[in-house]
Amino acid sequence: MLYVIASGASPARELPELIEAVTADWDTCVITTPEGARFFDIDQIAAMTGHPVRTSFKDPDAPDVLPPARAFAAVPATFNTINKWAAGISDTLALAMLNEAVGIGLPIVAVPWPNAALARHPAFGRSISTLRDCGITVILDLDNLPDDENPRQVRFPWDELRAELARMHRDLGSGKPTAARPGEPD
Repeated sequence: MLYVIASGASPARELPELIEAVTADWDTCVITTPEGARFFDIDQIAAMTGHPVRTSFKDPDAPDVLPPARAFAAVPATFNTINKWAAGISDTLALAMLNEAVGIGLPIVAVPWPNAALARHPAFGRSISTLRDCGITVILDLDNLPDDENPRQVRFPWDELRAELARMHRDLGSGKPTAARPGEPD
């Protein structure tokens, strides 16, 4: 089970294509930040995955409607999401799930997508380093980000993400060590 955590950035509009591309390897659930929900058709994604798209915390007494995750992809991950996540802030369901996944030790890939000016902010670099230190694979090309001061065609790294998700799937299927989920034996 792959959890895709989407933030509010334009590449989230292409999530249907990502889900279609990884369907052979992954059963997928999508969780989005409140802003991320504005960028794609939630009903379309729910129909594609067969799972509801979650945007907010559930009532503590309500059953969980999503199966347990084996891996996570934070895609796209905004400047705000990256910095809050690295600081351990869990003020949205998306961030809480990412923070728990770090604590459990699940495999995670993140694809940050800030604009070039925000990527130059010192907090961003520190946050990327923190996430990498936690064992998170970060796909980031600082020379290929949206830049209002230097408009040009930039390409979101979908190919690199799909390759990393395929690698993660192979590793999980091969029995390579991954952390046990709560309640499961090591």
